[in-house]
Amino acid sequence: MHLSKILRNLAVEILRYYYSILSKIMEKSMKNYCVILAGGKGRRLWPSSRERFPKQFIDFFGTGRTQLQTTFDRFVKILPPENIFVCTNQEFAYIVREQLPDLPVRQILVEPVNRGTAPSVAWADMRILRRNPDANIIIVPSDQFVLNEDSFLHSLDEGISYVAEHDVMLVMGVKPTRPEPGYGYIQLGDLSCKPDVYQVKSFTEKPEREFATMFMESGEFYWNTGIFLAKGRFLIENFERMFPEVLRNLKVEKPDYSYEEEMEYVTRNYPRYPNMKLDSAVLEHGQNIYVMKCDFGWADLGTWHAIYECMERGDGDNVVVNSEVMLEESSNNIIKLPKGRLGVISGLNGYIVAEEGNVLLICKKSDSSSLVKKYVSEVQMKYGEDFI
Repeated sequence: MHLSKILRNLAVEILRYYYSILSKIMEKSMKNYCVILAGGKGRRLWPSSRERFPKQFIDFFGTGRTQLQTTFDRFVKILPPENIFVCTNQEFAYIVREQLPDLPVRQILVEPVNRGTAPSVAWADMRILRRNPDANIIIVPSDQFVLNEDSFLHSLDEGISYVAEHDVMLVMGVKPTRPEPGYGYIQLGDLSCKPDVYQVKSFTEKPEREFATMFMESGEFYWNTGIFLAKGRFLIENFERMFPEVLRNLKVEKPDYSYEEEMEYVTRNYPRYPNMKLDSAVLEHGQNIYVMKCDFGWADLGTWHAIYECMERGDGDNVVVNSEVMLEESSNNIIKLPKGRLGVISGLNGYIVAEEGNVLLICKKSDSSSLVKKYVSEVQMKYGEDFI
């Protein structure tokens, strides 16, 4: 009897211990929020990505989930759904609601006018802080490839722990695998008190190929993934230094404002914001900016070359994306055709072959990020919006 009582008490203590750990984990996760950026045009992935239906809303690989949905799925594993917000613009708001039907309207922030990602993140940060003044925030693009999910989630956990203890903005960086001119490059500065976390010494957005080659060979530069982590309070302080006092004035004029008053104020004042990307705003003008070395198999799914690099290659090092193709004496190509269309390709090497709707693109794969944007501009000027 005495032994059974000891065992019961031991079982109770074990349960209490695990309950306390679980409570701490839940409390920690409730402080963490995610802001998914889903307002881009995706022109470098034209013609598959179109003006009215860009890449983040496409089931590009035939998995049954779009890039936006895949990003949401990735974060709902570690965060409560009510802690995930999506920023987009008026053109795409209905698509976001269709693809994430269970996401409440108040967690979808729709820009009244397009002003880049920095103002939309500032707005999301303000809304999150009203819900939780102690919030930690993860900012992530909606169109990224992650090969190793476990490693990615581990890096996120390490990064969130770091920013929770320090007043810094932390960006995830990955080692370049090629001199890609379509990415941003972060130069590592001094090592922080934590291994693999460095001060940001400099940032170069989309350099020429010769500079990208120099950056990669130096070993001092990492690719900017566009994934940022920070305490919400620290983030809003940076925004208030960088931008005119647009959203901050709302707190002064109406300290206890309602959702309706917030929306009315934003509609009226949002156009006053400068048009600025978050990456350049933070990495070029922010204070206490750090980069964490990460290795989880990453690609920005914004260029044809990036998709070629991250996908499994078949015979002749060709990448065929969810398409029916017959290939002969062809190599190093990436091919994306519509359903129901068969491609027969012979003697082609190092090209993009992409068709969608009323456009067929065939161009050299090298430097495709700049080439495709050039073609989009030229087609728009010569043939109009129907082909964009």
